[in-house]
Amino acid sequence: MKNLMFATALVLGATGTTAALAAEKYTLDPSHSQVMFNYEHLGFSTTYGIFSGFEGEIMFDQEDPAASSVTVSMPVMSMFTGWEQRKDHFMSDEFFGAQEGDMITFTSTGIEVTGEDTALITGDLTMNDVTKSVVLDAKLNQMGDHPQEGKPWAGFDATTTIVRSDFDLGAFAPYVGDEVQVNISVEAMKAE
Repeated sequence: MKNLMFATALVLGATGTTAALAAEKYTLDPSHSQVMFNYEHLGFSTTYGIFSGFEGEIMFDQEDPAASSVTVSMPVMSMFTGWEQRKDHFMSDEFFGAQEGDMITFTSTGIEVTGEDTALITGDLTMNDVTKSVVLDAKLNQMGDHPQEGKPWAGFDATTTIVRSDFDLGAFAPYVGDEVQVNISVEAMKAE
């Protein structure tokens, strides 16, 4: 039962009930959801960045969690690196060649529950007009009614590693690390 509860919470943030008859819609809380990334810079340091304020829609089928779906999108230009010149370089033609409206998207293709509070979420990551399958190693942090919102809520963390050259973003590799560590922290709420 705990595994089913975790899959429920992980895919869509917790239903707050165990008697759902059809897929229910959940949305990510953009004010409490972040994607953080880091990579090695010339062997001297680790450089960090973040995306936040992104959107996600989850359709969850409690009777058949494998039939559920998750779609998340974030504007490329919402990247924050802490140094404006670095962000400008990432948005240049040497990397993203980003324009207003360009998006990074993730669409789940499967979930494998691996423990009482862990799962592997497989999905298609589209970035820089390239789509690759990635696996998120996820952990449920907490689920239950939100004390202020008064509705079902859940939070989880996930990690993965991507190879930036797989997405045609490999400038300066291998000197600047080609592997990018990704850390995700997300809250999700039942939609109205």
